[in-house]
This record gives sequence, C-alpha cells and structure tokens, in this order.
Amino acid sequence: MLIVACSQLLAQVKPTNANDRLKSIDQRKVLQQNSIANATGFRNVGPNVMSGRVVDLDVNPVDPTEFYVAYATGGLWHTVNNGQSFVPVFDSTDIITIGDVAVNWANKIIWVGTGEVNASRSTYAGLGVYKSSNNGKTWQWLGLPESHHIGKIQLHPTDANTAWVAALGHLYSPNKERGVYKTTDGGASWKQTLYVDENTGCVDLDINPASPNELYAAMWYKTRRAWNFEESGKTSGIYKSTNGGDSWELVSTATSGFPSGDGVGRIGLAVYPQKPNIVYAVVDNNFRKPATTTTLTADSTRYVLADFKGLTKEQFASLDDKKLNAFVRSPRNGIPAKYTASSLKEMVQTDKLAPTAIYDFLFDANTALFETPIIGCELYRSDDAGKTWLKTHKDAIGIYSTYGYYFGKVFVSPSNENKVVLTGVGLQMSVDAGKTFKSIGGDNVHSDHHVMWINPNKETHMINGNDGGANITYDNGAHWFKANTPAVGQFYNIAVDMATPYNVYGGLQDNGTWYGSSKSVMNLDWTDNGENPYKGIGGGDGMQVQVDWRDNKTVYSGSQFGAYSRQVLGTPVTGFQRGRSVRPSRDLGETPLRYNWQTPILISRHNQDVFYYGSNKFHRSFNKGDSSVTMSGDLSTNPAQGDVPFGTLCTMSESPLRFGLIYTGTDDGNIHVTKDGGYTWTLLNNKQLPKGLYVSRVYASAFKEGRVYLSLNGYRNDHFNAYVYVSDDYGANWKQIAKDLPAEPVNVVKEDLVDQDIIYVGTDGGLYVSIDGGNTSMMWNKGLPYSVPVHDLVIHPRDNEIVLGTHGRSIYIAKLDDLRKASMKNKMPSAPVVGNSGGKGGE
Repeated sequence: MLIVACSQLLAQVKPTNANDRLKSIDQRKVLQQNSIANATGFRNVGPNVMSGRVVDLDVNPVDPTEFYVAYATGGLWHTVNNGQSFVPVFDSTDIITIGDVAVNWANKIIWVGTGEVNASRSTYAGLGVYKSSNNGKTWQWLGLPESHHIGKIQLHPTDANTAWVAALGHLYSPNKERGVYKTTDGGASWKQTLYVDENTGCVDLDINPASPNELYAAMWYKTRRAWNFEESGKTSGIYKSTNGGDSWELVSTATSGFPSGDGVGRIGLAVYPQKPNIVYAVVDNNFRKPATTTTLTADSTRYVLADFKGLTKEQFASLDDKKLNAFVRSPRNGIPAKYTASSLKEMVQTDKLAPTAIYDFLFDANTALFETPIIGCELYRSDDAGKTWLKTHKDAIGIYSTYGYYFGKVFVSPSNENKVVLTGVGLQMSVDAGKTFKSIGGDNVHSDHHVMWINPNKETHMINGNDGGANITYDNGAHWFKANTPAVGQFYNIAVDMATPYNVYGGLQDNGTWYGSSKSVMNLDWTDNGENPYKGIGGGDGMQVQVDWRDNKTVYSGSQFGAYSRQVLGTPVTGFQRGRSVRPSRDLGETPLRYNWQTPILISRHNQDVFYYGSNKFHRSFNKGDSSVTMSGDLSTNPAQGDVPFGTLCTMSESPLRFGLIYTGTDDGNIHVTKDGGYTWTLLNNKQLPKGLYVSRVYASAFKEGRVYLSLNGYRNDHFNAYVYVSDDYGANWKQIAKDLPAEPVNVVKEDLVDQDIIYVGTDGGLYVSIDGGNTSMMWNKGLPYSVPVHDLVIHPRDNEIVLGTHGRSIYIAKLDDLRKASMKNKMPSAPVVGNSGGKGGE
C-alpha cells in the first residue's frame, strides 16, 4: 500500500521537538557573536514591484490609514499612510514566518502567531506566539512552540489579558499540541481547551463581540506527506463554546445541515457582529461531484483528460475525430505531432497502443490532485447561532479548484449582514447573503487571495491580501491600487549573467520569473519614468533559471513541475509559456516521467549548447534543449505514488573542472554520480548519510575534481536538523561539516570560487559561513532580518559578490572582499613571541 511503503521509508526521520528548536535560538546567538562576516552588510536590490504572499491584515478601525500587513515569510509591516510606505516591525525576532496578527487597538498591543496555515510547499513552521507593547521595537515570546502553524489569534473585546489561539499543529507529522488554546494572563500561560486528535487542528476562530463567552472554532483534519496530501476528514467540523472557550460542542453535526464526514476540508468562519446569531461558514467540500453522465464529457466542443480514462477499444474507436485531433494538437498536452485521430484509432485497433494510452501519457500525481472532481467551495449560513445551517447558493462558486486548503476564508461586512467576501483563486463578493457572487478582482490585483478587511464605517472601502501583496479599494472592488512597497518576494531559485553590471534572475512563488540589474535601487522613481528596474519573463510559480553567458540574453526559465522554455530576451513573446519548450519529449505508451515542483535544469559551462534536465531521470541535450536524450533510468527509489509527485530529481551539479562529471539528488534521498556524461551512474548513498531526506543541494567543487558538497533537508518530515556533508572521493565517502549549525533545514551549500576554505550555507533561518572548510560556522546577517529563509545563493565569478535569493525578502547582495581577507588572515601562522620565555631579566 502507498502509505505503508512510503511511511516505512521515512520512519526513521523523526520530527524535531520544540526543546531542540528552542536550543537552536541560543545557538544562533552564539554564531552571531563576534562574527567576522558581519563586518560587511547586505543591501537589498528588490524587486518590490512584485510582492509576496499576504496571510493577514489588522487595520485601525478609527484611522484605517494605519494598518499591519503580515506576510507568510516576509515578516510584519506597519503603515501609517494608507500603504504608501511600510516599516518592518518583526525583523528582530527568532522566526519571521507568520500565520496571524491581532492588534488590540485600545492599548496598541500586537499579538503575532507564527507559521502560516495555508499548508503549501512553502509553508514554514513557526515557534508559537509573540507579543509587543511598543510597536515591534521589542517582542516577548509567549510559548506554544509545538503549534507550528497558527490560523487565528482571537482577542477578547474587553479583557486585554484573555485571548484564544487556533493552533493547526504540524504540517507533515501528527502531534497533540493542536486545537484551541486559551490564556487569561496575557499569554504567560496557556490551556488547551479543544482537542480532537493528532491530525485535526484548529484553523479559524471567531467570537460574538457582544457576548464574548460565545466562540466558534473550525477544526480541520488533514495529513500531508512528501508524496500525498489528504485534505479532508470526518473529524473536520465547527465547534461552539458558550463559556469562554473552556469547553466546546460540535455544532456541524450530521443533522445540522452542514456537511459532515470524510469529505469535509478546511473551514472558515465569520460572525456578523451586529446580529451575532448570524454565522457564515465556508468549506472546502472534498466530496465528489455527483455524476452527470455515464458517457464522455457533456462538453460538446472539446475533450478533457477524464474522457480518456478507462476506455475500451470500442469506445476509443467511437471518439469524435475533430475533437480528438484538437486534443492531440493542443500544445499544452505535449502529445507528439506525428499522431492524428486516424492514426491513433488504427494503432489502438491493432493493439499497438492501449485504448487508455492518452490518459496514461498525461496522468501523473499532480494531475491526480487537479483532476479530482470534488464539489469545492461552498458557503453556509446559520441564523440561530450555529444550531442549523443552510447552503446559501445553488450555483457552484468555483474559486478553489482542488486546492481549497490554500484559501478557506470568509469575511462579512461589519455593517451589512448580506455582504460577504470569499477568498480563493479569485475574489468573490455577494450582496445578497451568498445567493449570488461576482468577481471583484481587478487587472492590477493578483490571484490567490487570503484575507479581506472591510471598513466598519464605510463598507465600500476594503483591503485585500493575496499572493502578490496588498490591494486597496474604495468602491467595492471597481478600482484598486497596490500597497506593495516592501521587497518581500519569495524566491525559489536565482541565477546571474555576465553583463556589466550583471543581472540577477529568479523564480518567485506564484509570481513568475523576473530579472533586474544587480545595481538596482528600490524607490518610486519608476512610477514617474515608467521603467521598473525589473522585468517579468514568465508566469506561474517561477522556478529555476539558467542564462547563457555567451550572449546574456538566452534564458531558460519556467514554472512548476518542469514547464521550462528557452527564450531570447528582447524577442517579442506572447502567452503563458514563453519561447521554445525544452521539456523532454516522450512517446505514447512510454512510462510517464515524474517532475519535481522545482524541476532542476542546468547549462554546462564547458559548452553552453549542452543543457541538462532532471525528471525522475536525467536528460541531456546538445542543442540548447531543442531535443534531448534520456541518459538514465529512474534515479529515485521509484516510490509508490500519491497525489503529490514524488521520487524526482531536485538538484544537479556539473564539475567546473571536468565535463560530464555530474551529480544528482532526489526528493526521496538518492544521490548519484556519472563521470561520463550520463552513460553510467553510481549510487552514492551509504551508511554515513541519513536516509529518506530531501537532497536539497549537490555542489561540485571548483578546486578539486573529486570534491563535492551535499545538503539534506528534513522539512517534509517536520525534521529541522541541519545536514551538510563533503566528499573528496566523488561521493564514495562523506564527512559531515558545519556541525555547529542550529536546527534549521538546509536549502543550499556552496563553496567560494576564490578560497576553498570558505563555505556558504543557506537555511530556513538565514545565511551561515565557514572560513575553515566547515569546521566552525558563523552567522552572516548584517543588513538582513534576524531570521529569513535563504533558498538559494550565487557567488558571482567576476564581481566578487554573493547574491542571496530569500523566500520572503527578495534579493540581497554583499561584497566578499572583507570575508576573503579574513579567511586569508585565519590561515596565516601565528607570529613567534619575541623575547625570553620567562624568568626575570632572562635568567
């Protein structure tokens, strides 16, 4: 069975406990003290034209030009001028990832719950709750470190010492520290008052402000593993308390009118404050849509993938030729151009192809997630304080697709019980209590929405938070403007070119691929001259980038799951995927390839016509990706598959000293080397390495042919130990280095290009550097937030600079001259002592 097989593989990978994570806070301080790297500071070069994921807002109800914006991995920002400018106020804390912010505007005390609840691949675990009484100058840690992900902090409307926390719990592992927690002493102590089980946590809370003993809690069952995501379960539901959260009762029973059972996913809640008997609840309904036809799709104009599932030879022969040809010729399907409706039918009839060949060709784990015919977003309303519920609408809302786990929020106007806003891929508003909805997102409003604030005194004034930042409207969404001055982009990967000055390229979470000058200065001049320092060159979730240094214009970039193309900058392009596809082709009937979310690509610097691409196999092209050859078998463990692609390559590196000496790593822990360009491969896993961890980076040395660096990452197991290794014999034997790093998953390790003793390590908490080959480490964070995820780093080979791609604070650059000088000084032998060794007067 799927779960059994993968669970056995990863059984030895245990979640890191809270005590060890808290100890790492002290270790970070040790590594920061006397850090000679901090003689040099980093400068942020943006971009800020494209923002990052906003998870929450808190707005001053008396003066709504003052508000706080909480970013998933970018910290907390404060504005007093309606978003024209922001100041970061959470940068000094031990963790920068946020799930919720709550402000008591009467006393200006800020509460922050760390770790977002959107359950995505880039959802980082928090450390609990923090509080500030001086607008973020200092913060007090209030505990709950095992909560990991916090959906809501609900403040008592009149008692400043009472608050409730919706703790979702671990993302990738079961734990008991989830549910609802209550404090009555300002966070000095907590009591868990609602607990269901170790896989069901609290994702949302709301309160009756007129009678604050009455609260509602949304409990959500989910399990996420590296290979599978279970988004719903029978223990999901709505609970109510009438005694201030001391005890709770399930109100979404099977007879209440609200969905119940295995299909109930994430739930969002909103109490109408003027009539608190009115409660709205949005649910990600994972029950299957009722079947509407027993034949092919009811769409008379085209076929979809599901139409080809389970076909017999007779059914395939009866397919409409015109529709079949249109499906086969669609570029997005990638079916080889040699096939036509007639040739396919002949091959199926003569048993050269199975009648399910098209479905088998296109179906993979990601398709399994997106093609599942679930009901999706539904809105319910109770007019009797949760006793009974009625669905508000007849027509499908359709803003979740199959990933309602990423949204799941509902907002009701504080002054109009019938005005409701739902967040999803689109932004939907109803003015008739949810009977009908209309889209209110504008041309300059990003998709994927997470939060909406509605002005209690002027309901046409709203502030929206989405994957592209924050937007403000004063006319119910007819027009919007951006409030996006912070540089809080979430970079997955970066690259540089050799132009003068050089450019930095990078792929961002849900914000495509961008590039701009390394000398960029983030200001508002561009709004006057119309020329932003950064240019977008692709859509979707931006992933890896490679640049041909011969012209600094030929760029390979793309989006999730390996949708890469090659383009020449300056050439007119149209459409979502720009340029020429470089994705390896395969034929109908061949075993499907598997692609990592961040599929690795690589240009050979020995010959930049040579292009490497990693699926679960290794592919090589001698003509810039126009065509490629599969050079390996499956380099993963070939694990059982769920609805998340697993068993894929996620990192590659070619030796700068030897063409064809290439290392690969997979998401299920395999490391391989080829010394002949891919013809033969050697598995490098051995007893010196922990098993079952994500291989976040392999990196071949520029100083010694047999030297290679390796980092392993346990994020997908809630295992946060830092693992960095080096081998001097092509990976036959490994030595662990940087053993003094704190418990933070490692994303990247690289060796300096000038001094082989300098090693750089980027973790979920920041940047660390060693000047003695990894024996000891120091933190390098001058100019950075105290904690920020570093996903990638590049050492520019010409300009003696290091470039950081952070997942939450865009791109930083620093000079390397001082660090290299310090490293050289560290190598110099101590000068002998002049004079006598002891005794008075030399006697």
